[in-house]
Amino acid sequence: MKSYLQVALLALVWSAPSFAQKLVDPATVAPEYREAAERRRAEQIRQHDCAKRAELEKVMPRERTAFLLHCLEVSEAAEAAKAAEAADAAKAAKAAEVGK
Repeated sequence: MKSYLQVALLALVWSAPSFAQKLVDPATVAPEYREAAERRRAEQIRQHDCAKRAELEKVMPRERTAFLLHCLEVSEAAEAAKAAEAADAAKAAKAAEVGK
């Protein structure tokens, strides 16, 4: 009985870390897939940040999915606004350069 308990405990210890999904490392991916890996890593980081925020705000389990979806939508919109702002700044810099 004691050895059975030890084997069960050992199996639990070995299997526990397998539940977590690893962050994608774009440096270890083939060059043709690097851009997709970078996008996937950014998405994973957004999901992780929203999950942390849900824990900090003590969101109830039944409301967690809605909270996470809303959080991801808000973060996507913020990133889209940042990208648009950066594109506008690049256009303005290019226009100023051409005007010289």
